[in-house]
Amino acid sequence: MSNSRQLASAVTFCVAASLSASALAKDAWPGGAGKLSVVVMDPLAAPLSCPCVEGYAQRDYERFAEFLKDELGVEVKLAFAATLAEGHKKAGGADIIIGKQSVVESDLKALKLRASPKFRLTDMQGSTTQNGLIVVNRADPAKRLSDLKGYTIIFGSASSKEKHDAALALLTKSKIKVPQKLREIDEACSDGACKVIDLGPESRTAAVISSYAQPLLEGCGKIRKGDLRVVGKTAPVPFVTAFFSAKLTKQQAEAVSVALGGVKHHPDVLEALESLIGFVEVAEKTAPSDETVVEKSITSAAKKKKLQTPVTRR
Repeated sequence: MSNSRQLASAVTFCVAASLSASALAKDAWPGGAGKLSVVVMDPLAAPLSCPCVEGYAQRDYERFAEFLKDELGVEVKLAFAATLAEGHKKAGGADIIIGKQSVVESDLKALKLRASPKFRLTDMQGSTTQNGLIVVNRADPAKRLSDLKGYTIIFGSASSKEKHDAALALLTKSKIKVPQKLREIDEACSDGACKVIDLGPESRTAAVISSYAQPLLEGCGKIRKGDLRVVGKTAPVPFVTAFFSAKLTKQQAEAVSVALGGVKHHPDVLEALESLIGFVEVAEKTAPSDETVVEKSITSAAKKKKLQTPVTRR
């Protein structure tokens, strides 16, 4: 197939997808009445992060909201918040929740709200997961996980799976027992990281930080590059996930699903979200298996890359 025919086919597909989302939306929201409340808890969203690292952690969800409004033809109420309770109050609801999966699930349980994970947002490499990193002071004698016996470990809260459950699983697998008296909890990655540095190598202290936060800790000047050394990495856990409220009707959920699936055909929205291929559907299997789906999508995206209009990164 010639390049011109490929381009025509791609354009036709984009138009068809857009029309499909619009058609579904007309049935889901008759006359364009109503609104869609979107709560963003993504730690890499611009209002919830800092502009310390160029081209990173400045996701523009305002542009994403405009995209949803254009696709669905309804008002989109956008709210940024560190907690679901705060976001729900700001947006007047939470039809769609986009945030770190384990945190959203924890907040849903606490608030007794019902919502299901439907899509995951890919990063610039096409991944939908993150890891917990176990770090020590650069001058600490510990070189590997097996050296952490008897160390105080600073974990994240239970709601941050990569810094808690996944880290405990890694230590258990490595036959490192951490008694309660040697366990500490810090909500922020920066708190644990700074403690490890300030206490010095003699303290026999390690901390668990999120892999996505590592560039920000250095970029924002919280720590200097090389101050910490990674001695362990957890299994991947789901990162930024889009949840659909149980209050959405079947037609509304279908319309939003088509819109999210169509993000990959809009380079400007991909740029705004710092994403390679946009949103991918959540597989029914465990998180690591989702990477298989993503890998196929990345391969497909790479083949079609020549058809996309180049976008200059900010």
